[in-house]
Amino acid sequence: MNNQQKLSGKERRDYIIKLLKNEQSPITGQALAEGTGVSRQVIVTDIALLKASDEPIIATNRGYLYMKKKQSSDTHNRIVICKHTPEQTEEELNAIVDCGVTVENVIVEHPIYGELTGSLMINSRYDVEQFTNTIKRKDASLLSVLTDGLHLHTLEADSVDKLDAACDKLNELGILYTEKSD
Repeated sequence: MNNQQKLSGKERRDYIIKLLKNEQSPITGQALAEGTGVSRQVIVTDIALLKASDEPIIATNRGYLYMKKKQSSDTHNRIVICKHTPEQTEEELNAIVDCGVTVENVIVEHPIYGELTGSLMINSRYDVEQFTNTIKRKDASLLSVLTDGLHLHTLEADSVDKLDAACDKLNELGILYTEKSD
């Protein structure tokens, strides 16, 4: 995109959608801003408008992704309940991705705000490293600290066997939550 060429809001949003649809990796708000010659805040507003018009865009810690519709027979999803300390986060995520499984999100139940969901889309050790480095660099807290480590993940894989393997590994690590009997 030529930064000298001024796009209308609609043209810019159409351009953003086209970029996101054609890219497999997240695109940062800063990269979109530089590519369209506007501020990052304008991009944040554009993304909000696109989401409000039902465009399936998610924000991850690595940038924006366009969620393409998948054939339901191609993928399998499972929601798992986990509980661990913040220090075990990297171990948890690596155990999951090592089984060929994507961690789509993290979900916590907040007593005031209800369900809070954070999009993750982590599917490799590289993604895990980027996520954990960002948490450290920004001195940010994990959503799970709001619930004493209890949280849910939506997992996705191309086979049930991979989901089972990830759950088995989490169970071995003592991270898969199972209710303790009194």
